[in-house]
Amino acid sequence: MSVQEDILAEIKAFDTIIIHRHKRPDPDALGSQVGLAELLRASFPGKKVYQVGGPSEGLEYLADMQTIDDVTYQNALVIVTDTANAPRISDDRFNLGTKLIKIDHHPNDEPYGDLMWVQDNASSCSEIIADFWEMFKEELHMTKDAARLLYAGIVGDTGRFLYPASSSHTLRIAADLIDFGFDYAGLNRRIEEISSNVARLSGYVYQNLQMDKTGAARVTFSTEMLDEFGVSDAQTSGVVPLPGAIEGVLAWAIFVQQKEGYYRVRMRSKGPAINEIAKRYHGGGHALASGANVADLDQAQKLYEELQKACVDFTKDE
Repeated sequence: MSVQEDILAEIKAFDTIIIHRHKRPDPDALGSQVGLAELLRASFPGKKVYQVGGPSEGLEYLADMQTIDDVTYQNALVIVTDTANAPRISDDRFNLGTKLIKIDHHPNDEPYGDLMWVQDNASSCSEIIADFWEMFKEELHMTKDAARLLYAGIVGDTGRFLYPASSSHTLRIAADLIDFGFDYAGLNRRIEEISSNVARLSGYVYQNLQMDKTGAARVTFSTEMLDEFGVSDAQTSGVVPLPGAIEGVLAWAIFVQQKEGYYRVRMRSKGPAINEIAKRYHGGGHALASGANVADLDQAQKLYEELQKACVDFTKDE
């Protein structure tokens, strides 16, 4: 049996299914998690299917989480979507179930679970869930809302099909989902919508972005600055793509100071691989989109120097 057949068999075997995703969710985390939940509810109406996790700040228009007690995990199947490593799973109770399944599209550097379906060449975890539906269309029933959620996840992780992971298959899957009749144009606008405070922060990025001849770029947000702009850490995700539109920028890092003092690092690239850099700084991710954490500005400088070197090496190899 294939891993997909194994996963479907486990879903059929359990009466209670609890689906988790990563902390600080993005559209793909929520899209894959709740898209799968809606798919299973429609396909197996006799089962109890839950979506759990912490708050989804700014993405409440996609889906709400459910509150369950520890007892619900007894004799339950737990599925985690879009989460590369166990410490990032939102709600530590994911290991209270009888069986654990990992479905993800990040490099499988930290395996976990009894079953794993990891496809790191997929554009998004939502694309993988949509593939799951297409593999077993006779048994899995797509709904309008599940299609909306999966489409949102694909759009979110591909930057509206801008990033290299967007394949012809990705576009075909998106087209199949659109056929279910949700307002995809309105959803696209909602995903791209930013608050006036984030718009002001965008101006700060363009005015303060440090760029150099290597093709590397960076900008730093202190907690004081975020308070001044009235922007939360989660909202800074809205400005992450901006440096990529600037001519000459190959890779960039946005350092966001946390209330505890350390800096969360959002890294993106138009060519140089950055995920190995991220791994050296308590992070990871995709070759062209990764995250990391640095203790202070001195460590931030060291990470940035590695980013500069990656840009130089990439230019030499072209």
